Amino acid sequence: MCPALGWNSEMTSCADRAAVQRATAGHAFSQSKNNAGRSLNRTPSPHLLQRQGSDPTSARLRASESPTRRRGSSSASASATGPQQQQLPEEDCMRLNPSFAGIALRSLLAIDLWMSKRLGVCAEEDSSWGSVRPLMKIIEISGHGIPWIAVTLYCMWKSDSAAGQEIMLNLLLALLLDVVLVGIVKALVRRRRPSHNRMDMFASFSVDRYSFPSGHATRAAMGARFLLTHLVLAAPVRVLVLLWAVLVGLSRVMLGRHNVTDVAFGFLMGYFQYSLVEALWVSTAGLQKLLGVLG
Repeated sequence: MCPALGWNSEMTSCADRAAVQRATAGHAFSQSKNNAGRSLNRTPSPHLLQRQGSDPTSARLRASESPTRRRGSSSASASATGPQQQQLPEEDCMRLNPSFAGIALRSLLAIDLWMSKRLGVCAEEDSSWGSVRPLMKIIEISGHGIPWIAVTLYCMWKSDSAAGQEIMLNLLLALLLDVVLVGIVKALVRRRRPSHNRMDMFASFSVDRYSFPSGHATRAAMGARFLLTHLVLAAPVRVLVLLWAVLVGLSRVMLGRHNVTDVAFGFLMGYFQYSLVEALWVSTAGLQKLLGVLG
């Protein structure tokens, strides 16, 4: 009886211990579940969310947000960053793929400045061709507007024929038209003279601080065409007139007064100015009628 009773009591104590362990495990599981629920329901602080952005709890909170709220926030962020995403490729394209016209213009200006600097051999007395500077200044004065207007007025006063007076009158009007048109273009473009230029020009005015186009070149081209058309000149004199016009334009670059493109455009502008003068030609009879109407 004693061994049997001992074995039964040992079995009973083992069963009691097992029941106690199961109860303890169940209580611990329920407590951990309650703690997890409270942690899910508790709203974390903003600093904690910022510091623990990759925390599993934060991930669950982001996943628990409503789809409508997620769509609203994503659309708001897309609208905020949308213009930047649309502008950046365009700006990159403008920087990396400039237009052909812009490249051509910059290249032309670079070549123009380089050639003008190399050809400005008389810009200073100590330049490579400084000894030729006085001669270039004489040619510069010969293409100035004041001597041309003064000589034209004198010839018109001394002329004893109506044809001669008519020619000198239209030459005077052409010179005045040249002064006005060149001044307008210079005031609009406002291109500065070359940096190696010395502002010691003959009888300069306020608009003469600008470089484009060359007034000497326009006057030389227009005056040469006018003289070759309306005056009967021998062949050597005609060659000298053309040579004088070329030297006037060349002197502007050699003295550093203008860039090459200023002179080239001046020649082109003066050539077409003469066509305008021919279209607006004023006869002596027409001038007398006009003076009679005004009188």
